[in-house]
Amino acid sequence: MSFKHTLLILLVMFFLGSAYPTAKLGLNSSIPPILFGAIRMAIVFIFLVPFCKITAVNKKYFFSLIGFSLCMGAGVNFFLYLSVNASNILSPIVIGAQLSIPLAIVVSSFYIGESISLKKWILIFTSFLGIILIAFDPKIVDEILGIILICCMAFFYGLSQVFSRHLKVLDVKFTNAFMGLVGFIVLISLSIYFEGNTLYYLKNMKLDAWLLAFHHGILCSLIGHMSMFYLYKFYPVGQVLPFYALFPVFGILLSFLIFGEIPTLIMVVGGIIVVTSVFLLQKTR
Repeated sequence: MSFKHTLLILLVMFFLGSAYPTAKLGLNSSIPPILFGAIRMAIVFIFLVPFCKITAVNKKYFFSLIGFSLCMGAGVNFFLYLSVNASNILSPIVIGAQLSIPLAIVVSSFYIGESISLKKWILIFTSFLGIILIAFDPKIVDEILGIILICCMAFFYGLSQVFSRHLKVLDVKFTNAFMGLVGFIVLISLSIYFEGNTLYYLKNMKLDAWLLAFHHGILCSLIGHMSMFYLYKFYPVGQVLPFYALFPVFGILLSFLIFGEIPTLIMVVGGIIVVTSVFLLQKTR
């Protein structure tokens, strides 16, 4: 990989890792979690739709497009921000988000019949073992709900990647704009129903809260994910995906710098097990 592309992917991993501590800052600014996700998806849609060529979607792609949009736009954001909101310690959920890769492989085996080698099954098992180890850390006995929610997020992220495999022929900008629209409609509906006072929260959002929302919508979603699609044009997926193992490093580092959060020894050991397993899993063919 060229030097400039290496710098780009490191920047992308920084943005993805920053999503967790900056989400906590946003939620601390009195933005309800589901509404935060809805705002993020609205930003994605608004910024992408001017660059999209609106055409009728072929019927054979429609189910996968809806599935991808519901999973990535609604499911991922719903459980991501609920997990951040439920957590006082961010490191476990940053590490837990790595489970999206092994879960995507498991879902693929059921959904599209992909075979999983014994080596992959071992790595999948060890990645979950690392999360179980973290769950037994006495310091996070009150953080179990956050870990469960981030595992749900990882499941929906993995499922969205399975749906996305059927959408390669569609324009990336259109796919993500449609995802943003569907995600916004679902999340704003859930926010109105469960959180209420939506207009009140929107009217009283401070500048720093809007900046954090734009950080997630533009830097994390648009620049982050679109840059990955850009890199896939130059390199095979197997050369790009292993870099995903780096975003927990940035996430934990930023959590320390912003909140002074220091991971325990059990978190470090469990994190190393998870990140190493996922890294090797993405290198294994």
